[in-house]
Amino acid sequence: MSVATSALRGNAGPRYRHLAPEGAPYETIKVEKLTPIIGAEIGGVDLASPSDRQMEEIHRALAENLVIFFRDQHLTPEQHLAFGRQFGELHIHPAAPHEPGHPELMIIRTEKNSSRANGEGWHSDVSCDPEPPMGSILYLKEVPPCGGDTLFASMYAAYEALSDRMKAYLEGLTAIHDGEHVYRGLYADLGVADKPSYPRAEHPVIRTHPVTGRKALFVNRGFTVRINGIPRDESDAILRYLFDLAEHPLFQCRFRWRANSIAFWDNRCTQHRAMWDYWPHTRYGNRVTVKGERPV
Repeated sequence: MSVATSALRGNAGPRYRHLAPEGAPYETIKVEKLTPIIGAEIGGVDLASPSDRQMEEIHRALAENLVIFFRDQHLTPEQHLAFGRQFGELHIHPAAPHEPGHPELMIIRTEKNSSRANGEGWHSDVSCDPEPPMGSILYLKEVPPCGGDTLFASMYAAYEALSDRMKAYLEGLTAIHDGEHVYRGLYADLGVADKPSYPRAEHPVIRTHPVTGRKALFVNRGFTVRINGIPRDESDAILRYLFDLAEHPLFQCRFRWRANSIAFWDNRCTQHRAMWDYWPHTRYGNRVTVKGERPV
């Protein structure tokens, strides 16, 4: 039985026991959790014109739930960008196409004649950057009649499910995240020419979230190619185990899209993957990504 299909039980019940602290009630937004571990749907706010107090509570909801979702939003490109800037300077993707005149507005589009779909495998966005993004805000305007869900997983939970011995082993180790093998040729069918090189970075295997102070697993199947300072075969085996653990269903929530929905995930403590199960239908929208800091 693989890690991804095991029940994660120890000798005295579940290995991962989630205890969410009881915070103060929200005053200006509604927060409905998708699971106890990750994800919440946010209501009672128009992201085209949120109040200062609503923005404070959205920041809090993101920190507490890791990924938050909004329904029935109607944003212009400028309003989408402005909402992203409430969280920091915007990131420009090193490879993906963008809307004309808006390099920060990444195009997410899959249709009948597409050769691939964005984000089909588990990953953390652009973790190959020396300063990977803080988070991403995906706004889908056209969705298939059904399918096209996005899955999100908590890397806090993945870390906390590790044994104490494994935590001690991984502490202080770093890993290489490489964009070259991911991005080269990826968008050729869309007329996007390759760049001379793509980002490559070294990051800690276990990072500490700069806002919450919690530790999170920070390797992913999409970008992480090896752990430094140990033999290659050992690195391969440890990474296989960590990838499987990170993708365990216990740590996940699944979002069913409707037109004009938004997903906003914290890239520092989550991974995600999109399902391409809706061929020949179209799924289209834009992603705004916020710059982050060097992981520590």
